[in-house]
Amino acid sequence: MIIESLIQIGVSLLPVFLFLTGLVFLDSYRLISFRSVLLTILVGAVASGASYFINYSTMEQLNLKLSYYSRYGAPIVEELLKAGYLIYLIKAKKIGFMVDGAIYGFALGAGFAFIENIYYLQSLQSSNILVWIVRGLGTAVMHGGTTAIVGILSKNISDRHSSEGLQVFIPGVIAAILIHSFYNHFFLSPVHFTVLLLVTLPPILIGVFHQSEKATRDWLGVGFDADMELLELITTGNLTESRIGSYLQTLKTKFRGEVVADMLCLIRIHVELYLRAKGVLLMRQTGFETPPDPETRAKFEELTFLEKSIGKTGKLAIHPLLHTSSRNLWQLHFLGKE
Repeated sequence: MIIESLIQIGVSLLPVFLFLTGLVFLDSYRLISFRSVLLTILVGAVASGASYFINYSTMEQLNLKLSYYSRYGAPIVEELLKAGYLIYLIKAKKIGFMVDGAIYGFALGAGFAFIENIYYLQSLQSSNILVWIVRGLGTAVMHGGTTAIVGILSKNISDRHSSEGLQVFIPGVIAAILIHSFYNHFFLSPVHFTVLLLVTLPPILIGVFHQSEKATRDWLGVGFDADMELLELITTGNLTESRIGSYLQTLKTKFRGEVVADMLCLIRIHVELYLRAKGVLLMRQTGFETPPDPETRAKFEELTFLEKSIGKTGKLAIHPLLHTSSRNLWQLHFLGKE
């Protein structure tokens, strides 16, 4: 009996995890490690378990019928729980592109659906394998798709408005809740809704991949040239005739000479790390793996030392000279994992 149940659950969920694997391999820059994907699936599974207790407790306390709560209450609780991890990732600068949001979102939904389907499929009386496939696959694709939408929309809005405030997540979360609620209303049969998701979701995600890869190529080209120019100015000592040099000259009247020197070193290391991260991405895009660079770890340690040396006031003073957009800060996080 246990083996039969495992087979039925596996049959219903296997296509979802295959689709997730396909998303990871479609990303030619390999921005997300397989370990991160597995961790995200685990987070989704934990969120699913938490939602069960929250939903059950809420229905008991408010004395609500399951049919009503599943349409209007459960979508809110479950989508907020899934979105919580995406909000953390974006605010922590761990998501650099929309494609990252799509992969993380679908992985969260897959983990969430895995636990949810174990519970729901066990309660089904039918032994018809088609029923298991439709119920399990439909729910899994719905959960993965809605959370992927949260990741895509939130990252897109965050980039356009240069903000990671909670307001950038509202449109994606609302869209996910509405789609989830529509699914639970059963306006369409489970078979028809599953087919609808399978027909519409892949083209949307593939379109996001193409758009994200184009944005990555454009960003790499423009940023690489600017960083190379800045590094050349620093290493050749020709800063005096540049705007950066003029700005650093004004800082000499407010900070000690050794502090200004540390500021310049910090800017140089930032630029070197940005260039290293972009070089790794360019190599991966052409199919080459780059070995870990021992100097990179040393640069991060020196960066930490210099940030303490110049203090908070010094960091604020050189803030205009550093790349501080979410995508550039993501580079440092990405390189720190190499």
